[in-house]
Amino acid sequence: MQVVAALLLALCLDVGAFGPTPSGFATRTTLRLTEEQASQVMEVKTAKQESARSTGLALALDDGTRKSHSVAENTQFVTGFFKGISTRSSFSQLVASLYFVYEAMEDEFDKSTHPAVKSLDYPELRRAGSLDRDMSFYFGPSYASTVTPSPATAAYVSRIRGVAATEPHLLVAHMYTRYLGDLFGGQMMGGMASRSLGLDGGGIDFYDFPDIADNKAFIEAWYEKLNSLDLSDSEKQAIVDEGNLVFSLNIDVFNELEGGKRAVFKSLLRLVGRSVKSRFSRKKIEVS
Repeated sequence: MQVVAALLLALCLDVGAFGPTPSGFATRTTLRLTEEQASQVMEVKTAKQESARSTGLALALDDGTRKSHSVAENTQFVTGFFKGISTRSSFSQLVASLYFVYEAMEDEFDKSTHPAVKSLDYPELRRAGSLDRDMSFYFGPSYASTVTPSPATAAYVSRIRGVAATEPHLLVAHMYTRYLGDLFGGQMMGGMASRSLGLDGGGIDFYDFPDIADNKAFIEAWYEKLNSLDLSDSEKQAIVDEGNLVFSLNIDVFNELEGGKRAVFKSLLRLVGRSVKSRFSRKKIEVS
């Protein structure tokens, strides 16, 4: 799926993927994120034929959201994430945006009576509790009275509230785009944020799903439930269209984060440098 696939860029942060320089660190040239690289990163592999992802609404969402995005949009998402982990301030801003988005989503899930929403609303996926802990970590226990949503976040929240009131089946697209994205890449994304910012002892609870023992099996079951929903063809297409809109809303949130290309490069360089250091440490242990 599109929203998660950006996390696969972490695979490129292995020094071997870029090719080490004589000094052991990647150069600015090798770290440059080209549109072609971003397009490859964002490409979602075809599901195995026996998977629930290979049929029904699951397939329509995977294909419909993947094919509609331009290389430029994919690049924006990838670079936006790395901008988000460039500084503690920027990352806390991202956490705050996620908090307001999930607060709105899960509030509407609680209030909704639509069968599709109820069928896919698994308590194991809920993020508001973990985001509450992360917000307290970054902004203190009184954050509710001091932190407000950014303009892009407010627009995102408004969209959630709007579809919940008029076309509640479209909330399925928000579940798909956010929850499965978090579950697919959460551990990787949280680890990258922790390494980049040197976090220790908190601040990334959002990326942990302690009640899901097997991510792959859970996602497969979620897709099976998705395919079993009693929806018309027009409703299914509207959900695919909403999934694409949600992708754009997430890009808008990233675009508001502090920093520019230099912040992206800084994050990448820091991660590569720590990857090299970790490799050298492991080799020393193996030698000794």
